[in-house]
Amino acid sequence: MDKFIASCKELNISLTPEQINAFQIYYDLLVEWNKKMNLTSITEFEEVCSKHFLDSLSLVRIFSQRELESGKLALIDVGTGAGFPGIPLKICFPQLSVTLLDSLNKRLTFLNEVIHCLQLKDIVTVHGRAEDFGRDKKYREHFDLCTSRAVANLTTLSELCLPFIKKDGCFVSYKADKGEEELAAAGKAIGILGGKVLDTREFVLPGTDYKRFMIAIKKIKTTPMSYPRKAGLPAREPLA
Repeated sequence: MDKFIASCKELNISLTPEQINAFQIYYDLLVEWNKKMNLTSITEFEEVCSKHFLDSLSLVRIFSQRELESGKLALIDVGTGAGFPGIPLKICFPQLSVTLLDSLNKRLTFLNEVIHCLQLKDIVTVHGRAEDFGRDKKYREHFDLCTSRAVANLTTLSELCLPFIKKDGCFVSYKADKGEEELAAAGKAIGILGGKVLDTREFVLPGTDYKRFMIAIKKIKTTPMSYPRKAGLPAREPLA
C-alpha cells in the first residue's frame, strides 16, 4: 500500500486513512469475488493498485482536482466492468455523482456489494447496453463526464459514449496502446457525433513501466438523434 500511496502523491492526490482503508476493502472484495466470476486477470496486490486503481485516478491528468471536487459533476462510467475507473474516482472524489453502466448483471451485483461495504453515497449501478441507454431521455446528454476504459476502439466508443454527454461536457477514453492510431481513425466519427478532441496525454503510470494514453473529447454540439445505432452495430460497423 505504501507504494500506491506514494504513487498517488505523484498525481498530487493525498489519500486519507479512510480512503486507504476503502481501497484495501475494494481489493479484498475484488479478489474474493474474482474466484467465482471473471472480474480481472490481475489479482496481485501491487498490480491491482497500479494497473487498476492508479490508472483509474489518472483522470487528474485531464481534469484538475478542483474540478473533480467541485460537487457539480455527474459522471457515467460506460462498460465499468469491475468498477474501473468509476469507483476509485468516487473514493478519492466523493463529491462526484457517479453512474456505473455495464451489460453484465452479475458484475453489478459485485459493484453493489462494494458500494455497500464502502458506504458510498450518490453512486448507482445500471444494467444495460450503452446503445439503449444512450437513447433514453433520462440518460441522454445528462452527464458532465463520461469515462470508458479498455472497452472498444475509439470510433465505436465515441458512438457509445458521446450521446451521454451534455454540451460542453467531456468524454475521456483510457487506452493502453494504439491510442494515437485509434484517434486518427476516429476523427470523422467524433465530428459526426458532436465532439472535438480537447486533449491527449501519453504517460507512464508512476512507479511502473506501464504506458497509458488518454483522449479527452469535448461535446461541442448535440449528437444527432440517429446515434447511437441499435445494439451491436457500433462495434460491427464503426462509423467511417
